[in-house]
Amino acid sequence: MNEGPGLLSVLLETPMLAIFLTLAAYLTGARLFLSLGKPSWCPAVLIAAMLLAATLALTGIDYDDYRAGAGWLMLLLGPATVALAVPLYQQLPRIRELWLPVLCTLPPAAMLAALYSVGLAWLLGATPEVLASLAPKSVTAPIAMGITEQLGGVIPLMMGGLLITGVMATAFVGLLSRWLGIRDERVLGFVLGVNGHVIGTVRAFEYGATAGAFASLGMSLTGIFSALFLPLAWRLVGL
Repeated sequence: MNEGPGLLSVLLETPMLAIFLTLAAYLTGARLFLSLGKPSWCPAVLIAAMLLAATLALTGIDYDDYRAGAGWLMLLLGPATVALAVPLYQQLPRIRELWLPVLCTLPPAAMLAALYSVGLAWLLGATPEVLASLAPKSVTAPIAMGITEQLGGVIPLMMGGLLITGVMATAFVGLLSRWLGIRDERVLGFVLGVNGHVIGTVRAFEYGATAGAFASLGMSLTGIFSALFLPLAWRLVGL
């Protein structure tokens, strides 16, 4: 006698379960983040990712099935990124004051963010597919996914690199800024946006509106520059 599909299989036929697990993990992670005193080394998104990974492992849900359902949430990444134009507009006079330093520092910073990870992976013998997945690790997710597809990388691997990069950038920017005595919100925000993408931008808004606006600027410009630079560089080096 054939048994019908299990409850889990039925729930996975719609995106509701994946969306529920994602939101539940994030809300739980945010609550734990506040309970721990908002540590820079362990942001809410990292806690949420670990909780979600543990849930998928314990319930036996295949990642591909989860990702297919959570794809509906991925559609919101684009509008959420565009919404960062609001704090940019509010801080436009301050941004205009520093347009030259921003334009001078962005290209080398964005190139180094891609090159050091690719270089280290290449020295360790990584395949071209892995290299392509790591190259856009400092770019916000909606743009990074498009770059990864153009380069021939793997999006799940890229997303893992994105998470690690955001967490490490947030932690080290906080430590180095205290060590170097840097308190200018414009500098802190821009550095967090260029290196830590959206995770760094969330951290920057905790410093203040000015830091958040400059983080949004850094993240947006890094995404634009990388989208233009990385595919071209990939063709030039023949990967």
